[in-house]
Amino acid sequence: MSTTDAQTRKVPLPLAAVKALRPKQWTKNAFVLAALVFSFEFLDPMQTLRALHGVAAFCLISSTGYLYNDIRDREADALHPRKRNRPIASGALPVSAAWGVMALTGLAGFGLAFALSPTFALVAALYFGTTLSYSFYFKHLVILDIMFLALGFLWRVVAGAVAIEVWISPWLLMCSGFLALFLGFNKRRGELVLLEDDAQNHRKNLSEYSPALLDEFQAITTSGTIICYALYTVLASPTPLLLATLPFPLYFIFRYIYLVQQKGEGGDPSVTVFQDRPILLAGILYGLTTVGILIYSAWESGSLKL
Repeated sequence: MSTTDAQTRKVPLPLAAVKALRPKQWTKNAFVLAALVFSFEFLDPMQTLRALHGVAAFCLISSTGYLYNDIRDREADALHPRKRNRPIASGALPVSAAWGVMALTGLAGFGLAFALSPTFALVAALYFGTTLSYSFYFKHLVILDIMFLALGFLWRVVAGAVAIEVWISPWLLMCSGFLALFLGFNKRRGELVLLEDDAQNHRKNLSEYSPALLDEFQAITTSGTIICYALYTVLASPTPLLLATLPFPLYFIFRYIYLVQQKGEGGDPSVTVFQDRPILLAGILYGLTTVGILIYSAWESGSLKL
């Protein structure tokens, strides 16, 4: 028995099933909460519960997509230096069991979505359709692969607004879209550096990218993200005091570029963000500062009584 086989058999099936859901990737569903925060609805317990309900639905639905993608790509993933450790690629979770888990998460996720509202379920279905179209076709097309990944984040933002029945700000969509593109192009750069000469064997369209090209895309999306956020805080946010939060997104983006360019990170944005303490601290401070400014602004205007 090989070392890999021995390690695979040591992983209990329930644990392998949980790992196959990719719970670390659920952090992406924080985008569902964006509308709750920036519409200043987070002080309403019912609205907060509805938003969290939406997050739970998206966690299950996104895991359904991850399971399908891992089943479909299990042979290629088995040759990847990192993805080969995924439960399905390593054999820790048999394909037949993976199909069963996928059916359960799909039914539970869309059940939760429909319980929230039919409109929310429709947006969730559009998100799921986007992830499937990416897995089937668009992940093989240069540039469009990243645009479809970014579209998945936009559906999350739209779903968050639909969940609490507030107007969807175009500024929120633009900021989220540019940030998603920024993370997506840096993800490709991280993969390109990690796989080096073997890149084409793992993802065909990686041969269409180069570090220089991705650096250009990085520069464009960095500018778009920062400018959109700065303009939003001044022109469309609940209070122009939110401009004071701009240093935090700036630091996040600059630090992320540093990790990608100097440390070879970025292949998995969730891992990069949550393993880097400076970025985590900046994120926490950003959240606290944003909430504090919004509460102060509402108190000063008289719409909030403390």
